[in-house]
Amino acid sequence: MAEVMAEIAPHLAPGATITDVGSVKQSVIDAVAPCLPAGVHFIPGHPLAGTEHSGPRAGFASLFRNRWWLLTPLPDTDPDALARLDRLITAMGAKTDRMDAAHHDLVLAVTSHAPHLIAYTMVGVADHLRRVSGEEVIQYSAAGFRDFTRIAASDPTMWRDVFLHNKEATLDILGRFTEELFVLQRAIRMGDGQQLHDYFTRTRAIRRGIIEAGQDTEAPDFGRTPAPAPQARSRGRGRSARPPGSAARRA
Repeated sequence: MAEVMAEIAPHLAPGATITDVGSVKQSVIDAVAPCLPAGVHFIPGHPLAGTEHSGPRAGFASLFRNRWWLLTPLPDTDPDALARLDRLITAMGAKTDRMDAAHHDLVLAVTSHAPHLIAYTMVGVADHLRRVSGEEVIQYSAAGFRDFTRIAASDPTMWRDVFLHNKEATLDILGRFTEELFVLQRAIRMGDGQQLHDYFTRTRAIRRGIIEAGQDTEAPDFGRTPAPAPQARSRGRGRSARPPGSAARRA
């Protein structure tokens, strides 16, 4: 982002507003702020929307509808520029909230970054087991494994950078996760059904809260649009023409 900012800086008109959609905020501020021309407003942002797919073909009209778009304005952010950006975002159907960059990075380490790393790890375990016991792990993946590991299909380049740029918060949350995992391990080993039941009851309440907040979807494809219907057969060919990438979107 520093390179992009340095490239576009000479061409920005005074009064222009720059924002971003990165998953980490403090490192973006550190990279962009030194290159920002005088009179140009920089308001970091992060829309909490999308699927595991990337690029223009992964977009759809309702992408931001009822989703949170977090803004982390700087201490000297111009109120008028912030209001204009807010109007643009809400016009796309999103809901906005504000928080400081450090708090954003900690919150996203809990809600996004650590879960992605855990999902990648679980897929790695399954891959290792599959190599030992054949194809059963993949062939008979139940809904839990299938849905939990969906996010492990996300762009590896982006997630490499997320973890490297939000290192401290992610390591903090992973340490807490490890401690919680040890508690559950001990409960299972000791046959402590009451502790397991109490723990699962508390965590289920959080999941229900996500649904009540409207941050879930009933669609089994997690909000992805269906693949386009095959077009009419072209002359002289025996197969239907499909837009490039339609098979990937169906996956």
